[in-house]
Amino acid sequence: MAAVRLRRSSNAVDLACLTSIEATILEVRGQRVILDVDLALLFGVLTKRLNEQVKRNHKRFPPDFAFQLDVAEKAWVVANCDRLRRLRFSPAAPRAFTEHGAIMAANILNSPRAIEASVLVVRAFVRLRRSAGFGGDPWRRLSELDRKYEARFREVFEALQTLMEPPRLAPARRIGFKAP
Repeated sequence: MAAVRLRRSSNAVDLACLTSIEATILEVRGQRVILDVDLALLFGVLTKRLNEQVKRNHKRFPPDFAFQLDVAEKAWVVANCDRLRRLRFSPAAPRAFTEHGAIMAANILNSPRAIEASVLVVRAFVRLRRSAGFGGDPWRRLSELDRKYEARFREVFEALQTLMEPPRLAPARRIGFKAP
């Protein structure tokens, strides 16, 4: 990822900046994360400095905020992301930050650039969540789906009920010798 220029716009955040941040967000362990290398570049600090601060403030980073990649995950990231090829020979495992972890990292760095970049990172995560169909009110969306598929689900449940009922068989014939 090239260095992202953070600019404030009077009306909206620069779309190109958000798009470049979105390109750095990966899915690892079922969570959307941004790696320490990319986050440090956004915050304008060295990756080593970012990780030092995270280690010093480890209580602020529970496993759902930040975690170290294992060997297989690191290999997958290096193989699938050209910008991360330099991590291939790095002895240290990269750290992955979730949306909340990125905010916490900005708080511990406490620089104006880190704070400005954290706002953009959060907006990028939100845009990705909306594009995945998770935006808006989830209860409204669930009720829409319920109305849409209600008749079909009723048919499926009725079919399942008929399959679950024990079969009605004629009385079994007695096997064996019958005395006269």
